[in-house]
Amino acid sequence: MIRECETFMTLKILIAGAGMGGLAAASSLMKAGHDVEVYEQAPELGEVGAGIQMSANAMHALIDLGLREEISRVAVNPGAYVFSAFDTGEEISRFNLAADHEKLHGAPYCQMHRADFHDILARRAQSVKSDVVRLNHAVTGFTEDSDGVTLRFVNGESARGDLLIGADGVKSAVRRQIAGDAPATYTGDCAWRITLPVEDLPADFLPQVMSVFMGPGAHVVCYYLRAGKLLNFVGLVETDDVSEESWTAKFPWENLKADFEGWNDKIQTIIDTVDHDKCYRWSLHYRPPIDNWSTGLTTMLGDSVHATLPYLAQGACMAIEDGAVLTRALDLCDNIPDALQFYQRNRMERTARIVEQSDANRT
Repeated sequence: MIRECETFMTLKILIAGAGMGGLAAASSLMKAGHDVEVYEQAPELGEVGAGIQMSANAMHALIDLGLREEISRVAVNPGAYVFSAFDTGEEISRFNLAADHEKLHGAPYCQMHRADFHDILARRAQSVKSDVVRLNHAVTGFTEDSDGVTLRFVNGESARGDLLIGADGVKSAVRRQIAGDAPATYTGDCAWRITLPVEDLPADFLPQVMSVFMGPGAHVVCYYLRAGKLLNFVGLVETDDVSEESWTAKFPWENLKADFEGWNDKIQTIIDTVDHDKCYRWSLHYRPPIDNWSTGLTTMLGDSVHATLPYLAQGACMAIEDGAVLTRALDLCDNIPDALQFYQRNRMERTARIVEQSDANRT
């Protein structure tokens, strides 16, 4: 018998993956009264050292979780988008960002360190249920029956629930079982990511704006993190040198320096100042949208189902939206399968459009 999910019924929900999407969904679902367990393959919670941007669409969901004040303590609200020439640094154009964004959309535009944001989401979920996250649980697969779903792990253990959500990233084991592995096509671009303390840079180095430097076959985006204490540098470069698709893959500093030879003094100062052993580069791959996210008692969210290139800064925002919409779908529908179909009908077109627009925006 398929279990019903009427509003008075508390579901036991399993989430595979304790990334930002999984943790945000956990808090949203617990706020709605469900019992949630999050299973994470890593031995400890954490995120990579890079920046992330949250626009109003995601911020509305985060504010609903009571996180506005915590986010404001670590975030930067950029005053403008400023586009400049790669070689001279001369400003080409600008438009207002944070103030106009909040006035238009009713929520702030925030830039944060990924680790800070992940920590905020983890603490929010753990404040409701201290043991909500179970570490060292890499997923191998799942089975469904008339009474629920069983999630299986590499360590031989299993977990039982009414509903499973795959939030386990681009190499998702849950997606593999539902729709097969996501076919990945190299875009021709790689991304350098570095961060450095503002105190290591000259005074008044860059204003608190989104600084975009545009050059032939490359562009750089710089913005501040941790209430202005860190500068985040993202350098997108066209290259045939396909490398590991990993946020933590280090590359020689000399390669970074060579990729931006001839760029302006600001870029040279950043590259010359950064710790030479902390230069990260990963290759960007496109994954096409799919037309089914769910089985009877299992669905997916975030990168596991709609991995998105960074050219619109909407990947994490889409994952946070997913969790909010899924929570609402469970509240509105009479049974789990109907709720999952309602959820994906309301998410597939929007997320597919963001995936395709992000890919188109790289050119």
